[in-house]
Amino acid sequence: MRGIVYAMHKEVAGALRPSGQVQTIAGMDFYPLDPDTVVCICGVGKVNAAMGTQALIDRFGVDEVWNAGVAGCFHDFPVGTLVVARHCVQHDMDISAVGDPLGLIPALNLIELPCQNVEAHVDRLNQAGFAPRTGVVATGDWFGRDYERAAMLRDHFSATVCDMEAGAVAQVCLRNQVPFHCIKIVSDHLFHPAQGEEYAQNVPQVVDKLNQALAALLWRS
Repeated sequence: MRGIVYAMHKEVAGALRPSGQVQTIAGMDFYPLDPDTVVCICGVGKVNAAMGTQALIDRFGVDEVWNAGVAGCFHDFPVGTLVVARHCVQHDMDISAVGDPLGLIPALNLIELPCQNVEAHVDRLNQAGFAPRTGVVATGDWFGRDYERAAMLRDHFSATVCDMEAGAVAQVCLRNQVPFHCIKIVSDHLFHPAQGEEYAQNVPQVVDKLNQALAALLWRS
């Protein structure tokens, strides 16, 4: 049984949309896609993502979790570029005042939260004609409007894209010993002077491609 975590309903498209009954738990929507797949729309942010992931594991018995969604890019990659995450970091986990490095998750003693089967996913997407990149997802409860901080995160973590959920999903999966997979699509750029407007304009244009790529990974012919 696999679970898919999205932050927002507007990130879901095509075959991943609900076709049956939607169950609401703690304000989060869950629905089955098939007998082996449950989708969670958790809400934006790390706490919501962690809640949704734990619910998928505890209530629905999933034994692997995927996170899919739009993301801001630290580089000049075209809008619509697919990124298969190699690992995630939580850039807003900061207890450096007591000597720990930025991003260290104390319960795990890790900074880099790994994703599974990365090369196999890349090969599958290439075969399906998507030409993805791989990279690092930097997660935090922050929409990247601070150029100085964005540059620091890009350089410190070798970050590719920025989101608000993947690192939290990865942490919950690691604590539960459940495999984690992550695919993001570029919707905006952290150094764009009108990033918010870029995001609003591009999200509707990229989610179809995101969900087609996810479907290609989940339902192999």
